[in-house]
This record gives sequence, C-alpha cells and structure tokens, in this order.
Amino acid sequence: MSNTDRTHDLVLWGATGVAGRLVAEHLTEQYTPDDLSVALGGRDETRLRELEATLVDQRADWTEIPIVVGDATDRESLDAIAEATRVVCTTVGPYTKYGTPLVEACIAAGTDYCDLTGEINWVREMIDRYHEDAVDAGARIVHSCGFDSIPADLGTKLVQSYAIDEFGSPCDLVRIYLEDGRGGVSGGTASSALEMFRAAATDPVARKTLRNPYSLAPPGERDGVDPGAQSFPRNDPLRGEWTAPSPMAAVNERVIRRSNALLGYPWGREFECTEVVPVGSGPVGMAGASAVTAGLGVATAALTFGPTREALRRVAFPDPGEGPTREEIENGYFTIRVLGRGTAPDGPFVVESRISADRDPGYGATAKMLGEAAMCLVREEIDSPLEGGVLTPASAIGDPLADRLRQAGLVVDVGEWDGAA
Repeated sequence: MSNTDRTHDLVLWGATGVAGRLVAEHLTEQYTPDDLSVALGGRDETRLRELEATLVDQRADWTEIPIVVGDATDRESLDAIAEATRVVCTTVGPYTKYGTPLVEACIAAGTDYCDLTGEINWVREMIDRYHEDAVDAGARIVHSCGFDSIPADLGTKLVQSYAIDEFGSPCDLVRIYLEDGRGGVSGGTASSALEMFRAAATDPVARKTLRNPYSLAPPGERDGVDPGAQSFPRNDPLRGEWTAPSPMAAVNERVIRRSNALLGYPWGREFECTEVVPVGSGPVGMAGASAVTAGLGVATAALTFGPTREALRRVAFPDPGEGPTREEIENGYFTIRVLGRGTAPDGPFVVESRISADRDPGYGATAKMLGEAAMCLVREEIDSPLEGGVLTPASAIGDPLADRLRQAGLVVDVGEWDGAA
C-alpha cells in the first residue's frame, strides 16, 4: 500500500494519557475532519471511546473520530496500525521500555513517526540499529518533538538560516537560554527521566552516551571541538550575565549537533552550542547561578544513586497517568532565546531567535509542538534534503515548523540581535 492510500493521515498513539489527551484536544480544536483524518490509538478501547465522546461533544465539526486498538508490546497490532496511516504520533513512554516495537513497525511500513522522547540513550540505540533501515524505507523517524527539543533545535536552525541568508555565513557559536518558565510534571515524564538515569547507572553504553557531547552524531563522527554542557556557573560571553547549567542541556545540545551532522555540516565542523539558565549580573547573579548549579548537582546525584532514585519515585514524583491540573497547564509559560555569533566579511554579527508560549511548557505547549510537527509530516511541509532516517525536528522538517507553531499560537521570532535580554 502506498503512503497516499492509507486509511488515516495520522494516528495519535497513547491518546488517553496526559500528554496524548492534550495533543488530541489541540488537533481537534485546530483542524476539522476536512483538514485531517486522525485516529485515536491505545490499548484500552473503553478509555479511547470515552475520549472520543468528550472530543465530539466539545468540537462542533467532529461527529466521530476513529479508534485503533493495539498493544505497545504486540508487534502484530502495531504493524496493522502503522500500515493504516501516513504518520504515527506517539506519547507512550518511557520509550526505552515501550518505544522500539513501534519504531520497527513504522520503518517496516514506510510510515513517518514523531515522539516526545528525551531519553537520549534510547535515541542513540535507534540511530545505531535503525537509521539506515529508515533511510531505505523512506520513513522519517523524528524524535524529541516537544519542549525537548523543538525550541532549542528549531531555534538554532532559524538562527543559522537567517545568518546564512543575511550575512552569507553561519554562526560558529550558538547559546540557548532557558529564560523563563513555569510548568508541572506528569507521571509519564517522571518515568522517562527515571528510566534514563537507571540506564546510565547500569548500562555502560548509556553511560557513555551521556558523557559524549557528540553521542547522537552518525557513527564515525562522534567527536569534535565542542566540550559539551556547561558544568559550573559562568559569566556569559554574549550577554554579560551569570548563567547556570540547564537541566535540558544533556538532551538538547546533542540533538542540535545531530541536526548539523545530518544536514551535512552547513554550520561547520567547528560549530559549538551550549544551553544555559541566565540568572542575572553582578554578585547577586553569581550567587544565584551557584545556587542553581548546586541544586542541579544534588538532584542529578540523587537520581543516579539507585536507592534515592527509587525513593524519589515513590515520594516525590507523580504516578503514571497523573499530571498537572488544567489550571496549572493554562497558567504555565516559557521563553527560550537562542543567540548565534558569527563573522561575515563586514565583521562580527549576532542573530537572535525566540520561541515562547503562554502554556505549561511540558504539556500545553508541548502538545502544540508535537501536534504541529506531526502535521508538517502529514502535509509534507518539509524543508530538508532528508527523506528518511532517524532524524531531529530541525533536520527532518526545518523552517516550515516555525510557521505551523505561529499558527498554533506560539511566538516564534528571528532577526539580528539588538543587545536586549
């Protein structure tokens, strides 16, 4: 069956989970049945029917939404789902535990795929095992299409595209600033984070993946000049204020480096990127950066050590299926700013991009990011030479994703930096 002959444009896998439900709400609010043929997928038909009834009741345009039932561990059911759709959009994690059979099914069917994973140990495994198969099948396997890592990855791509168009040269240094934000954590997100730390503590390959800044680059290209994530408080070279390490740097920086490699190094092999948390200037800023760094270090140590990791799972983290309230999601927000520094024949320049939203970054905003990434795949709104493989948002989709995000209500800007924070 060709990709254009599929029953559905899109299957939302894990639709009844916290994140999946939000994606379903976004897609049925943003689009009509004439725009999109979407099916709700999962293992519990009763819960899927309840979600369908709720959505149909809320959306005047939607009179029914198809249901597909399967099991994340049953390859036969996943094959049937992948063969019936053009794109699978999945929120079912931990992906280390539940994600591999669905990736295999999508590659076998030549079906595009997108997810929310921040589990770089698993992404590394998918790259090593399946990238070439996905290339041969023409299947785009696009990981990390939420808060990890669209703002950082797409923001970097926008900065570089602008620099090349306006100055004829890419930025040799990019810094991502996690400027502001408020949001909650669901049981699914907590499970994914715990699984990554567990793998790093028990699996030498996963541990090596977390230590190597280039661990998501193609095999044979997993080294370079970039030293990796910032580990200590630092007075930022571009903004002149104190910064602390970002808790998301371990994922986002590696995704960005993979984007550069997959696209053929348009930003150069000497390209460096770092994600940080800006805190402020002067002695107060230095103290704040030190406090953030110390807190992140304590949290990392606790998650690395098995007994404390399990204690945190029981006491501090929500159970699977639990998440932030509707009010918390709607009152959340974030701003990610990306600054890129380069040198043109006329002298040095700095380009800025900004991606922000007035929703919880990990849920309300992530639902829009994942949903719109899926829509780019469905509609073939692609600015990339790559037609298949284990990809990143920037390398698989590129700049058209920015237009989709703007239409969905996010702020996405890019231009020459005026020096303002």
